[in-house]
Order: sequence, then C-alpha cells, then structure tokens
Amino acid sequence: MTAKQLGIAMQTLSNWHNKANQGKLVGTEQYDPQLIAVIEENKRLKRQLKVAEEEREILKKATAYFANEER
Repeated sequence: MTAKQLGIAMQTLSNWHNKANQGKLVGTEQYDPQLIAVIEENKRLKRQLKVAEEEREILKKATAYFANEER
C-alpha cells in the first residue's frame, strides 16, 4: 500500500516504516520485543496450565477408583 492510497504524506509512511523496523512504533505489538516475549511466555504458561489441569483430573479419577476398590 502506498502513502497516496493511505492518504498520508510519503515522509509519514517512511517514518512509520523506520520506527517499525527499529521496534519503536507505538501501538503495534508485532514490533515490540518485550510484548512479544510476554505473549510467548503467556502461551507457554497456558500450555503448562492445561497439562497440569489434565494431570489433576487424571489423579482425581485414579484416587476415586482406588478408593472404591478398597471397599
């Protein structure tokens, strides 16, 4: 897309492009290295939580099963 198509000055588009490449463009998460790291950590933690919840459910069922067998 060109500056003309966006209705902005060429210099503005050029400035945005340069800032984006430097990771300094405000309001764009894709160019913020710290935000990207936080997003990736969040994804990793969600995966870990899902595994832990599944393990907990398995242990609950196993506990109930073995408790019933002893009776």
